[in-house]
Amino acid sequence: MAKGFPYEDLKDFLAALESAGELHRIAVPVDPTLEISEIVTRTVRARGPALLFEKPTRGTMPVAINLFGTDRRMALALGVDDVNEIGARIGELVRPELPVGWSGIREGLGKLMQLKSVPPKRVKSAPCQDVVHRDVDLGLLPGLRTWPDDGGIFHNFGLTHTRHPETGKRNLGLYRLHQHSADTLGMHWQIHKDSTAHHAVAERRGERLPVAIAIGCDPVVSYAATAPLPADIDEYLFAGFLRGDRVEMVDCLTVPLQVPAHAQVVLEGYVEPGERHPEGPFGDHTGFYTPEEQFPVLHVECMTTQKDPVYHSIVTSKPPQEDGPIGHATERIFLPLIKMLIPDIVDLAMPEPGVFHNCLIVSISKRYPKQAQKVMNAVWGAHLLSLTKLIVVVDDDCDPHDYHEVAFRAFGNVDYSRDLLLTQGPVDHLDHASYQQFWGGKAGLDATRKLPTEGYDRGWPAPAVMSPAVVSTVDKRWSEYGL
Repeated sequence: MAKGFPYEDLKDFLAALESAGELHRIAVPVDPTLEISEIVTRTVRARGPALLFEKPTRGTMPVAINLFGTDRRMALALGVDDVNEIGARIGELVRPELPVGWSGIREGLGKLMQLKSVPPKRVKSAPCQDVVHRDVDLGLLPGLRTWPDDGGIFHNFGLTHTRHPETGKRNLGLYRLHQHSADTLGMHWQIHKDSTAHHAVAERRGERLPVAIAIGCDPVVSYAATAPLPADIDEYLFAGFLRGDRVEMVDCLTVPLQVPAHAQVVLEGYVEPGERHPEGPFGDHTGFYTPEEQFPVLHVECMTTQKDPVYHSIVTSKPPQEDGPIGHATERIFLPLIKMLIPDIVDLAMPEPGVFHNCLIVSISKRYPKQAQKVMNAVWGAHLLSLTKLIVVVDDDCDPHDYHEVAFRAFGNVDYSRDLLLTQGPVDHLDHASYQQFWGGKAGLDATRKLPTEGYDRGWPAPAVMSPAVVSTVDKRWSEYGL
């Protein structure tokens, strides 16, 4: 069971971070236009603490930021010592073996009981509705302008709730929100996202799409909004699984949606069919500005908050930034599911400089010719991994997280006339390198040892490594050498 759960809300998590020596309060006034961003960027790159700006010069509430900026804080957010523990739990749940004997039945029942507790729980009243603002003024929120050429103020950790107009299926997603006015927001709904699909159906039907945005949720719900779940998996089921406890949800006051009962701020409103407004530019996680584009507009008709709310945000830019540990947690948590989908995979890594979708390193236990190319094509067919631009495949004696060793294999084990697979396919909405938006060139690099059945007839050389006996002898005598 996860340790220390559940944090009831963001304030509980901040208290836990402070107790762990992982939170620094900034009591002097700080400007949310650029100044907070520069402070946060320096702090992240120094692997510094989470920050609570108590007196932002815009808005009426403190700003919590860099909450997930190290692997340790990411583990604290999810209530574990190491995020690999969650991957192990998922791995146990997806094991295909049938129970054998009493111990197997007991294990199976334990798994069922673990899953039984996770659906969200509806409550009639909630702290997120302690204060109700029918006359909406988004200026109460200390939204950030993070880079000089940003198109304005953005809210960067707003958890966006929509429902499919025909199936009623809920989606929870994390999208930046461009503040256009005191009561309107630009919805950066990228082409591959589920909310975009919901909005397209509503427009086809000529209907408004209800939207609710929760800001400052507990850390597990906030993480679940970033998780690359298939459209048929409810993010709140996933959050309940991570918490080991059901997420409390409350009905919104003005739209037919539910939101986390312990959110700090909730915005309720509608996106009108056919309405678009320029959104951006914005300095995004790619490290470059994404250009101004036409996106849907949310008309906020009601804002509710806790008493004395805390505003949660994030700064995105060229790595390293706070989203790096979030991406690493996703890599570790979803590895068992990816391995179930592509059993050839032993391990994988998403290097932080690859900003999640530019590069994937995969290790395999190679058994037959062109297995590396088979894995490349499987990755390009796997949900959001389809956006990966470069796949490097190495043998299973190479740790994908040891980038020096991976580079050694990629530079030395490859005949680029035979081992480089070039193709085309979808790329991330934010990708600026593709010559046209949404699709572009991709490459797969086979850095595994080559087999005779792949046309390599020279006899693959053995690696030059020291014998274990000599290594052991030198280990024992090291102090004698005076080095």
